[in-house]
Amino acid sequence: MLLGFALVGGPLAGCSSADETTATPGLAERGTVLTTVQPTRQDLSNKISLAGKVTINPIYGIVAPTDGELRFVDRTPSKVPASLPIWVASVWHDGFPRRVEIPQGSIFAGRLMDDRSDVAKGMPVVSAQHSGYGIVAEIDSAQAYRISSAVKQVRAQIKNGPGPFSCKALGTIAALPAGTIPEPAVTTTAPKPDSSAGVPQANPGSEGGSGSSGGSEPTGMRLVCVPPASVKLINGADVTLEVITDKASKVLVLPVEAVAGTQGKGKVDVVTGENHTRKTVDVVLGLSDGKVVEIKKGLKGDETVAIPGPNLPTAAAPADGGVTGG
Repeated sequence: MLLGFALVGGPLAGCSSADETTATPGLAERGTVLTTVQPTRQDLSNKISLAGKVTINPIYGIVAPTDGELRFVDRTPSKVPASLPIWVASVWHDGFPRRVEIPQGSIFAGRLMDDRSDVAKGMPVVSAQHSGYGIVAEIDSAQAYRISSAVKQVRAQIKNGPGPFSCKALGTIAALPAGTIPEPAVTTTAPKPDSSAGVPQANPGSEGGSGSSGGSEPTGMRLVCVPPASVKLINGADVTLEVITDKASKVLVLPVEAVAGTQGKGKVDVVTGENHTRKTVDVVLGLSDGKVVEIKKGLKGDETVAIPGPNLPTAAAPADGGVTGG
């Protein structure tokens, strides 16, 4: 009788053990918020780290100061760096011209647009070549949008060399097409040069130079900066650049993991109630240092926000599978 009870009790005990192992603790229901954060206030700088190299005579672009029509000055470039800014073009807007100038220490390298072209403010219109050492950092498209605003400060550190030191940014970060230098216009009323003399005639429009440089080569997106004259440079040396594009004081921030979206518009999930209900809220974004992002509008600062942030909806596929009729 006892043996029969043991045989019957054995399987019952086995079922109880199996039930206990299948009930795995620690797994929350789908959609449960496990990590939250509250906004904080702090000083914030938009910093970007770039890898660069010391380069001799780097090319950079100069942009249109306003929207309008671009009109070039008939000027042959010099091979001697400018001792004063050189006026090379004007952009006319509403009947008023705004000058485009090559800065001191550089030479005119080429036209990037046709004469009388309509241009937009910030568009590269001429190329210049810095005379001497500079530092060049190539930029990818993701970095370009982070530093598309004015570069406020650049600091450089040469690998196993001088630094950190301030580095003055030149021109724009936009990619440049090939720069062209047109041949000087031929004046029909000018007397023909004496071929027997064998001496080339000077171009009256030349800025002290000895002829055209042939234009500039196209470039990718790049940042060009010039260090102080006291810094010893070696061509080709590796450099790390820290670029600051903007600063803000005591602004409301959230970790980047809590925010979906970029370029000013974003969304966050605000958590409310005992059941941790998510509510997606639109926010206006500001600066970011890669770890936190500024919340300019949309939150008061006392909310509880879910991490990770909401997933942005993907575009719906066409009903016909993407095939359009013709």
